[in-house]
Amino acid sequence: METDVRVIDSPGPSATGEPSSEAESAKIDIRDLNVYYGGFRAVKDVTVSVRPKAVTAIIGPSGCGKSTFLRTLNRMHELAPRARVEGKVLLDGADIYDPSVDPVRLRRFIGMVFQRPNPFPTMSIYDNVVAGLKLVGRTSRSDLDGIVERSLRRAALWDEVKDKLKQSGTSLSGGQQQRLCIARAIAVDPEVVLMDEPASALDPVATLRIEELIAELRANYTIVIVTHNMQQAGRVSDETAFFSMDEDRAGYLVEFGPTREIFTNPHERLTEDYVSGRFG
Repeated sequence: METDVRVIDSPGPSATGEPSSEAESAKIDIRDLNVYYGGFRAVKDVTVSVRPKAVTAIIGPSGCGKSTFLRTLNRMHELAPRARVEGKVLLDGADIYDPSVDPVRLRRFIGMVFQRPNPFPTMSIYDNVVAGLKLVGRTSRSDLDGIVERSLRRAALWDEVKDKLKQSGTSLSGGQQQRLCIARAIAVDPEVVLMDEPASALDPVATLRIEELIAELRANYTIVIVTHNMQQAGRVSDETAFFSMDEDRAGYLVEFGPTREIFTNPHERLTEDYVSGRFG
């Protein structure tokens, strides 16, 4: 990120509230986060650190605030009426909710891929990839050509579309459209990629391609993924955060840790019940 977005801040607490080396090296450090829509609190008192260049899965039952939490990480939730947050979300130590931070500019550094593929329907494959770049004034054709090829290669789509870049993005299959959306997200060279159920609308073959792609992208990006699929979380993630709901239906963090530990030796009974299928 550019220096005008950065601030000097002290390391944050870990998910248990204690200082840790993980917090010190966090890419995203969330502290005492509460998210509201009007008078309803959707996310309650979440503190957790996301490691750089790792895949963090967010799991939990429907309605527990997973997607809301994810959207607070690049301020997408602000598009909803009467949304507000309390607490801090730090990117490399910089508070993304500082009044000086432009949310649109922030999303160049923290991109997002949604549940359903959403290529821009009136744009070609090529123009879909470069849409974000043109918004910030990148217009050199030679530069854009290189970025399109690089982004589509990283999204494992180049060989399938290189001869039809002028065709509509919506002409592709569902799995290809989702990989196109991933190419669009990474074309602006973000540091973090958020994925909200990126494979839930896809068939098993396309889902496997997305999971393979996530495994490749972790070398260059910090990835946070919301998924209802326990097997998928186990396959793709390094660390897992399990959310549930309290009696007021506010989502809260039950447990956070290495994925293998969460699925085989969780500390909390509620986590064990969820990952074993006893509720949710």
